[in-house]
Parts: sequence; structure tokens; C-alpha cells
Amino acid sequence: MKRHELSTEHADLRAAVETFARTEVAPVIGDFYERGAFPYDIIAKMGQMGLFGLPFPEEHGGMGGDYFALCLALEELARVDSSVAITLEAGVSLGAMPIHRFGTEEQKKTYLPGLTSGEALGAFGLTEPDGGSDAGAPRTTARLEDGEWVINGTKSFITNSGTDITALVTVTAVTGTREDGRPEISSILVPRGTPGFSLGQKYSKVGWNASDTNELVFEDCRVPEANLVGERGRGYAQFLRILDEGRIAIAALSVGLAQGCVDESVRYAHERQAFGNSIGRYQAIQFKIAEMEARTYSARLAYYDAASRMLAGEPFKKEAAIAKLIASNAAMDNARDATQVFGGYGFMNDYPVGRFYRDAKILEIGEGTSEVQKMLIARELGLPA
Repeated sequence: MKRHELSTEHADLRAAVETFARTEVAPVIGDFYERGAFPYDIIAKMGQMGLFGLPFPEEHGGMGGDYFALCLALEELARVDSSVAITLEAGVSLGAMPIHRFGTEEQKKTYLPGLTSGEALGAFGLTEPDGGSDAGAPRTTARLEDGEWVINGTKSFITNSGTDITALVTVTAVTGTREDGRPEISSILVPRGTPGFSLGQKYSKVGWNASDTNELVFEDCRVPEANLVGERGRGYAQFLRILDEGRIAIAALSVGLAQGCVDESVRYAHERQAFGNSIGRYQAIQFKIAEMEARTYSARLAYYDAASRMLAGEPFKKEAAIAKLIASNAAMDNARDATQVFGGYGFMNDYPVGRFYRDAKILEIGEGTSEVQKMLIARELGLPA
């Protein structure tokens, strides 16, 4: 991929997902959102399109594409709705990718075909009730006993963890103590239905209401020793790699929401009449929408650049953090401005911008807060840790 240019394959994919989002998602998603219902039929269609398998090899049921293809799909979906976009992002980046990157061949053969087809969803259990951004100090523990991991602890805000098609969750847990006294953190795969693994509270959320988010509880949950994902003691390092990639994906999703705000505002500016003219004739509205478009354009270039560096095998940690920071800010700012363009109607759930406003804030929090992104950028610049 040339930086900032789309190949024919990427352009075709983007166009296909754009059409799907406009014709299949947009007409019905508002009802799912208001009911807080998971859109199983839409997710199934996304699976049939191959979206869950985009960055995975064909030998494991994937499409043989790349991570940038996933980002393009996320952007187009989020132009219409972020709930379906985050279901795809979490299912790929957090559910399937740890197994693809670090799993054994047996784990890949067992789980990836279902995850890459979209027939099953995976989740990643990292965040804890008292943890937040301090993900390197989990309280969940796992001890080896008679060839099994015995897991105890609680995980919070876990996407895709409680649906009817959820197959597994990979959890980080303290499995010992290092020589320097720090906790040894490992990743362990827990299939759905394992005794001792249950769902806690289902959250009442501000946004992303058509996506699934749950608390997870582990009480003497036993899984085979072979369910270790990657190396023992490397769970946190593995997650950081996954998170670097995921920030690019969240940036793409954020750009989609920001672009959706522009799309809706341009349409409404043509239709809405005030003081004898369409409001799009007034410079105040024109300037607001122009700023929205400029933010979106800049954020898109940022995530394109980060993705191109990743695909080229170049360092991309700083660029991923920059893309996530810029794009999530653009999403939040555009959602606020789009609501202002719509006036009182922007506060009504009948219009997409109301949903966009509710969905935007979490983008400045999930997969690394804006403050964490600034810390990462500062460290990459060589400033004191």
C-alpha cells in the first residue's frame, strides 16, 4: 500500500462496506440501539461478507487481507453506526488477533475458523474494576494445580463477552512473581461455558447500546494448562502489541463517526430552512461544517500513515498513539458540532447525530485514554518516563 492511496482491492472493499452500511445497517440500527439489543442478523451478514476474516490467512478461514482493510471497513461502518463497528473491531483485534499472533497451532485450528467467519465472537478480558488504565497490575490470579489453571478475579467493560455467539474470552492474570518482585502476567484462554466462568452485571451504557458489554467473574474457574496463550509471563507484553494495532483500528472507527457527522450535517444544512433560506447558506453553519471536514481529513491521514508503517514493518507505536488521539478528539468535536447544527433535533434520538454524540465520548477512553496516548507520544520523543 502506498501511503495515503488505496489499491484497487482496498477501494472495492471500502465501496462494498459503504453500500452495506447504507442499505443494511442504517435503516434498522436505530431500533436495535434504543432497545439495547444486539443485532445478530447484521453481524451474521458481516460475517458472510468476510469482514471478520479480513486480516487473517486463508488457512485459518480468513480472507488473506491486511489490517488496513479492516480499518477501512471499520471507518465505513462507523459512518452509520459505531455499535456494529466496535463489534467488528473487538471481535478481530481483541478476540481473534491474540490467538493469531501468539496462540499455538492447535488453538488456531480450534478457534480461528469460527472467529474469522463471524459465526463466533471472542473477547479479551483485561480491564478490572479497580484497574482502569493501570492494566499492568491485575488482581485476577491464575495458579497451576494438577495440570490446570485455576482462575479467580473479575474483569470489567468487556466487549462481545456475553452474546449468544461468544465462544471464548482471553484473560490476563497474575500467574506468579518475577525475580524483581513484579507480578508475572500471562494470558489464558477460557471457553464459554467453563464452570466457574460467569457473566456479572450487564452495563447500562451512555452509548454503543447495540453492542455487548459485560462484567466477567471467575470463581475457581479451571482450564487446561494448554490454554496458555503465548509465553508464560509475557501476557502484558503481548497485549501491548495487540493494543498498538488496536489503536489504529479505533482511530479508523473514530474517523468514520467524524465523517458521519459531516455527512449528516451537510444533508441537514441543505434541507433545514430558517429565516427564508436553507441554513447551509449561512456562513456560521458553513464554517462549522468546514472545520468538521478538516478534522476528519487530518485524522484519516493520521491513521492511514500509522497503518502504512505497520504494514511496512516499521515502528508505529508513536504514530498509532497520535492517530488514536487525533481521531478520537475529532469524533468528539464533530459530534458536538453536528448536534449544534441540528439544534433541538440533534438532541432527539430520531436523528443519527444524537446517537453519534452518545457514542463519541468512549472513543477518548477505550483502548487507551487520551491521557495515555499523550504519555506514549512523550515517551517516544525521549522525554523522561
